[in-house]
Amino acid sequence: MIALSLAEIATVVGGQTYDIPDPQVHVTAPVVRDSREVEPGGLFAAFVGERVDGHDYAAQVVGAGAVAVLASRPCGVPAIVVDDVQTALGALARHVVARLGATLVALTGSAGKTSTKDLIAQVIGRKAPTVWTPGSFNNEIGLPLTALSATDETKFLVLEMGARGIGHIRYLTELTPPRIGLVLNVGTAHIGEFGGREQIAQAKGELVEALPADGAAILNADDPLVRAMAARTKARVLLFGEAEDADVRASNVRLTPVGQAAFTLTTPTGCGDVRLRLYGEHHVSNALAAAAVAHELGMSVDEIALALSEAGTLSRWRMEVTERPDGVTVVNDAYNANPESMRAALRALAAMGRAAQAEGGRTWAVLGHMAELGDDGLAEHDAVGRLAVRLNVNKLVAVGGREASWLQLGAYNEGSWGEESVHVSDAQAAIDLLRSELRPGDVVLVKASRSVGLERVALALLDDSAVSSEGQVAGR
Repeated sequence: MIALSLAEIATVVGGQTYDIPDPQVHVTAPVVRDSREVEPGGLFAAFVGERVDGHDYAAQVVGAGAVAVLASRPCGVPAIVVDDVQTALGALARHVVARLGATLVALTGSAGKTSTKDLIAQVIGRKAPTVWTPGSFNNEIGLPLTALSATDETKFLVLEMGARGIGHIRYLTELTPPRIGLVLNVGTAHIGEFGGREQIAQAKGELVEALPADGAAILNADDPLVRAMAARTKARVLLFGEAEDADVRASNVRLTPVGQAAFTLTTPTGCGDVRLRLYGEHHVSNALAAAAVAHELGMSVDEIALALSEAGTLSRWRMEVTERPDGVTVVNDAYNANPESMRAALRALAAMGRAAQAEGGRTWAVLGHMAELGDDGLAEHDAVGRLAVRLNVNKLVAVGGREASWLQLGAYNEGSWGEESVHVSDAQAAIDLLRSELRPGDVVLVKASRSVGLERVALALLDDSAVSSEGQVAGR
C-alpha cells in the first residue's frame, strides 16, 4: 500500500498505540488478515473468528517482518488498538483511496462478477497499472484489503462488490467511492436472503446511486431490472448488451467447435472482432461489460478487441478447462453456483461436447446443491435437471442430499431414464463413479455452491491422470 506512518494510521482509525518504539515508522507493504501472507513492512489485521483468533499470531507476524498489528486488544507486540478491527480497516481504506487519486471502477451483479472483474483488469491493465479484487474478495473485509494493496503507481482500482442485503453495497461505496459503476444483471443468487428479485435490484442499484455526476453508470441493456437503474443515478449512463440501442454491443455471436465465443464488438468509436479464450456464450455479456469500462477509460476498439481476445481466467475454479493426456476434459466450475450460472455452465458444456460427441465422447454434468434460494430452491433444482436433458447432456450425476435428489428427479421427469442420470450421496461417491466409467473424449463439468466442496471431484479427476511426464498438468 502507499506508505503511511503508524502515527497517521492510528489517527485515521481512531486507535491507541501500544508497544510502538517509533510511531513514525512507515507501513510500506500490504495489509493482510492471514498471518501466512505477511510481508516485511506490512500491517497485520487481527480478526477474532469462530475458530481462530488473529491475536494469537501477533508475535509470529511481527517476527516475520510486520511493522505492527491492527488489533482489538494489546497483544505484547507493536499494535494499534481499536474498538472494532473491521470498522478501522474500512476507515483506513477510505483514507488511502482519497490519497491515491486512482480511478475506481466498481461492479456488482447476481452472476458473472468475478469473471467480468478479471476481464476488466486484464483489458485496462494494458493501459495503466491496475489493482483488482483477488478471487471473490468482495465483502466488507475483502474490499478494504484490496484497496489497501494499491500503491502510488496504481491508476485504476477495480473492485467487485457483493451484497447479502439492502445497504451492503451502499456501505462498500462509502469506503471506496467509485467513479465508474457497472451492474451486470439481477438474478436469483441469494434470493432466499433478499426475498425477491425486486429487492435484489434495489440492493444492486445502490452502486449507481453512489456515483458522482461526472461519473459513468454502465448498465446491462438486456436486463430490464438493470436498465431501469438509469433513473437512479445522476451519472452519465452507458448501455452494453446485444440490444440495438446499446452503446457497446455484440453482433454475429457464435461459438467455436470447442465452445469459445466469438463476436463482432461495436463501440461508439468503431468495430472489432473478438474471439474469447473463455468457454461459453454467457461470457459475451461479461466481455461487453469489460469493453464498456475500457471504452469509458479511453481505449480504442482495436485495443479492447485484442485485449479481450487474449484474456484468460485469473480466478480458480471458474470454468477452468483442462484436458487430460487420456483425452478426458475436466471443466472445474465448482467455486459457486446459482440458477443463472448453472444454466450458463450447462449450455457451455453442451457446446463443448458437440465435437466430442461426434467422435464418440460423452458429456457429464456433475452437479450439487445451489444454496440460499429460499422457497424456490427445490423448483430451481428440478429446472436445472430438466435443462440438462433438454441440452442433451449424456450423463447427469447429482451429488448430495435433498436438493440433489430434485436435480435427478427433474432429469428423470424430463425423460432421462436408466443410467443417464444418477443420484449419489457425496463427492467421494461421484469420484468413484467417474473413475469407473469415464473414457477418452468425455467432457466433465463439475459445479455446485461453494459450501458443497465439489471441487474435490474435479481435482481428483485431474490427479488421476492429468500429470504429464514432466509433472505438469496438460491444459487446453
